[in-house]
Amino acid sequence: MPISLRARRWALYALFLLPGLSMSAWVTRTPVVRDLLEASTAQMGLVLFGLSVGSMIGILSSGPLVMRFGTRPVVAVGSGLIVVAMPTIALGAAAGLPMLTAVGLALFGAGMGGGEVAMNVEGADVEKAGGRPFLPALHGCFSLGTVIGAGLGILANAVSFPVLAHLTLTGAVGAALLLWAMRSVPAGTGLISPAERAEQAATPRPAIWKDTRLVLIGCIVLAMALAEGTANDWLPLVMVDGHGFGATMGSTVFALFAASMTAGRFAGGPIVARVGRSRVLMVSALFAATGLALIAFVDSQPTAVAAVVLWGLGASLGFPLALSAAGDSGANPAARVALASTIGYLAFLVGPPTLGFLGEEIGLRGALVVPLAVVLLAAVIAPATAPRQGARDERADEFETAR
Repeated sequence: MPISLRARRWALYALFLLPGLSMSAWVTRTPVVRDLLEASTAQMGLVLFGLSVGSMIGILSSGPLVMRFGTRPVVAVGSGLIVVAMPTIALGAAAGLPMLTAVGLALFGAGMGGGEVAMNVEGADVEKAGGRPFLPALHGCFSLGTVIGAGLGILANAVSFPVLAHLTLTGAVGAALLLWAMRSVPAGTGLISPAERAEQAATPRPAIWKDTRLVLIGCIVLAMALAEGTANDWLPLVMVDGHGFGATMGSTVFALFAASMTAGRFAGGPIVARVGRSRVLMVSALFAATGLALIAFVDSQPTAVAAVVLWGLGASLGFPLALSAAGDSGANPAARVALASTIGYLAFLVGPPTLGFLGEEIGLRGALVVPLAVVLLAAVIAPATAPRQGARDERADEFETAR
């Protein structure tokens, strides 16, 4: 019996909600986890390195796996890894074992990196079949999940709810969402037959890495990924250690960041359609840079809270818009997006340990100069995302691809 588009949409909403809930559950408890592990800032950077390594493995393997097996098994395995990661992280924290916590984060990163690519392929297929934009709301569901998860994390911090119980329950909720959603994910989406793979392998491919414009777009992807990833990895600790907030308030500030990301993603499509992708991307980078600068250099708690809103709004559209620009930059869009994604994911690989070691020396607020400088560079080169002469109308295309 064929699966309806409506059922596929709701399944993907749930599948995107799942990693958002899980990620914010982890992020809001990082100050408590840090204390349980008795870890320094540099040691926390190494623990977070597990997340980076897992993300790289997931993102690099997902494309070939989707082509060989289709989206359904890749989505199932990726989401399943996220579910398993939650109690693994919790057990590592409760037992005071940094290595086990890092392993749990590696599982989480692999599930996120691998599952997200497959879910985007599935979402694009649903969008094409439905004939109307779907990806903006779909990615908004991820951000909505982070808001809900952050709210629960704030409550858990306020009542000193054990990390082990909190993350294990989050994993259980994720498992329920996964089991419900997979019934409405069809088999075969994104699958490429052996004959088609052989034909592609025999066809000479252009050296897309020599395309200067694409490399510049990849640098923008990296900058915006670093802006978003820095908040996901360090924001509660920056608020606790750098601005003197308690753990509960630090988590609340992260929830504000997540809410700003959600608002930006749900509202961004029409704005991009009206003023153009490159302009929105430049303004987004400037917003993020302003927020980072205020948090780093102004010693004021109210200013820090307000700056988080700017940071969240600025980071919300940067990563997806830059990837959209990569796909529009020339022939073989899938390979171009893959290259830009790989460049961007370097931020998730080197960002956490770099900021951790730098934060150990000059404090986490001082370490924010790294993402600040990179995001400012992204604002300068944002015009590289504008379409080439003769490209199809930017506004119509961007509304389809923005999230």
